[in-house]
This record gives sequence, C-alpha cells and structure tokens, in this order.
Amino acid sequence: MKCAANIDARMVDETAINLDPIQVAGRLTPEAMKAMIAWGDGYSVCDNCRKPFRLDYIQNPPLKEFHVELAEWLGMDQARTVPGARRAFQQVAGTYVEKGEPVLIGALAHYTSYLSVEIVQGVVREIPRTADNHITAEAAANRIEDVIREFGKAPKLLYIDHVDYQFGNMHDVAGIAKVAHQYDVPVLYNGVYTVGVMPVNGKKLGVDFVVGSGHKSMASPAPSGVLAATEERAEEVFRTTRMTGDLTGRTFGIKEVGIIGCSLMGAPIVGMLASFPKVKARVEHFDEELANSKIIVDALKSIEGTKILSEYPRKHTLTRVDTTGSFDVVAQTHKKRGFFLSSALGKKGITGIIPGATKVWKFNTYGMTRKQAEYVADTYLAIAEENGLRVA
Repeated sequence: MKCAANIDARMVDETAINLDPIQVAGRLTPEAMKAMIAWGDGYSVCDNCRKPFRLDYIQNPPLKEFHVELAEWLGMDQARTVPGARRAFQQVAGTYVEKGEPVLIGALAHYTSYLSVEIVQGVVREIPRTADNHITAEAAANRIEDVIREFGKAPKLLYIDHVDYQFGNMHDVAGIAKVAHQYDVPVLYNGVYTVGVMPVNGKKLGVDFVVGSGHKSMASPAPSGVLAATEERAEEVFRTTRMTGDLTGRTFGIKEVGIIGCSLMGAPIVGMLASFPKVKARVEHFDEELANSKIIVDALKSIEGTKILSEYPRKHTLTRVDTTGSFDVVAQTHKKRGFFLSSALGKKGITGIIPGATKVWKFNTYGMTRKQAEYVADTYLAIAEENGLRVA
C-alpha cells in the first residue's frame, strides 16, 4: 500500500512547546518508549500467561503487582486496566443500568459518559451547572429528588467529573458523593484530567469508582485507562463469568465479564507500566504545574479584551479563554484572518492551539518547565503588542 510508505515521523513535542489540552499529560516517558519497542507486539505480555489465564495475574512483566499498586495508589481496593476511560464508563453502566433506568451526569461531562448510558438503553438526566460553571452538591441533591419524582426510584448511578474538559473547573466531588450515598446511589468519579496529574484518593472522596485515562493523563499509549473500585463494588463490576456452553459444557474460569475476559495487552499496558513510577512521583508536584500555568494565564489576562472563562485563580492546568475582544478583533482585518494567531505561535515554536481559533479556545500547560511557561507568556504578549492590542 502506498499510504503505508507515507507515514511521517511525528515530531510535535520534539520540535515545539505543545499546548494541546488532551495531549500534554499523555506524553510518553523515555521508559515507556523503550518498553514499547520491546513489548509492542499485540500479545507480547501473554508470553508468560499461566493459570488462571488472566492478564492481571501475569508476573512477567509484573502486571499482577502493578494492578495491586495501582489500586492502592488511587485509594481503592481493586483496579483494572481498560482500553480508555470510555470503556470504564461502559463497564460500570453495563453492570448497573438496565433499559429505561435513570443515570445522573454532570452537565459539563464528556460525550462518552452519555454514550455509555445510551448503549445499555438507560436514560440520562443532567445535573445543571451554576452560572460560574460548577456542579454542586445542592444541584445533585435536587436532581436526585427530580429523578425520584419522575421515575419512582433513585438514579442507578451518578457520574461526576472532578475536573471537566470544557472549562478545567474543579467540582465538589466529596460533597456530591455524600449526597448521592444518602440515596444509596453509587458514584463514578471521572478523573481523566486528574488521575496521573494530581493526587487522587477515591475513598477519601467517598466515591465508589475511580476512572482514569492512560493516554490523556498517565503518560501512556492509546488506548489505555484505569477503573478502580471499592471492595463492595469490585465484586459486582469485576464479576467473573458463570456462562456454560449448552452443548459442550464449556466454562471459562475466572474471566471477567465486563472487560470480555482480558483487557490491555502489548504496547498500551507495558507503556502504562513503564511510566507508572514517574507518574506516581509527578502528581506530588502539581503545585509547581499550577504556578507555571499561572504565568501564562496572567499574561493572557493582561491583554485588553481577553477573558479567562475558567475559574480564577486556576486550580488546574487546563484553561478556557475568550479572546473575542482581543485576538479575534485582529483577525477581522488580518490577511490570515483567524489563522494569524496559530501561525504566529508556530513561528515561535508553540503548537497545540486549534488553527483558526481566535474566539474561544483551550490550552493546557501541564508538563512545562518554568522557562517554557515564561517563553509562552512573553510570546502571547509580543503577538498582542505587534498587532496593536493594549497590554496592561
């Protein structure tokens, strides 16, 4: 095939400072890149798969040890690896939700939360956001009561993002979980922007499930993710098969139903495993990440007409900004129109902002050095001044 000969080497992070909201915390460590070369074959980790023939029991590479350590690190009792956070949503919804049953989801949630309910023919009811784009415990309580009035029973599940993907705002997970449990509603914590980025302890937050994304926030290859549960819920969501062939009498040991027997293998799991020590270490320095983010956020904030749409001061490195009154004003008369900003950034070795976006856009500073943050901040200010925008 001609197309196979035209795969260029990707050099995005090697040649530029990347601000892409979904990429920066998923960049592989050198250890992960090396491990992928050695273990990238599809079934490589199955070389030493022995009874009971399940991936999380394999000892070389140390997947069994990794799963135990992963659960402990997340403050939960059991953990599994899955092909992305969306598959974790699907696994939990498939365990608890039947046709026509209600599930509560925060109104700022990712579309995959909704689809995980739709695939089991459940019904989504949204927890509204406040005027400043937060999901609160009070709103969750009110919506649970609404669901009880509508369906005659409490929701089967409640999904809550700790940090949402739209604004990067932090929500009251502990308060929401406390309210939900008063109605015996299990709580799924969506940590796709927190697990691997900042400390997360599911039991301290009071949630039943912790979901994380390997390729978004754990320096892992795609597709990869994690699902952790309390002991009580683990028995349900990680239930093993009871199926028997009606003609053959075949049974399938302790294969787990929710992940169709085995989950991650090859590059995704060894990459996650290889990056894990550095990921565990880096979450303890999230305050430094916030400090670097503040440098850029404050620089943008100083450009007249620019608004920070995310909560301020920032509590996360993902930020939504409105430059309709600044960079988009320039775009109206610039010969490159809205592409002038991404073009100007590209010339300075900065990438990851959607080309043509000068109204509302997002960026993520995670993983930057202080020097890089200062450089990006200075670049934005220089672009503003070069195009006649006032800087305070």
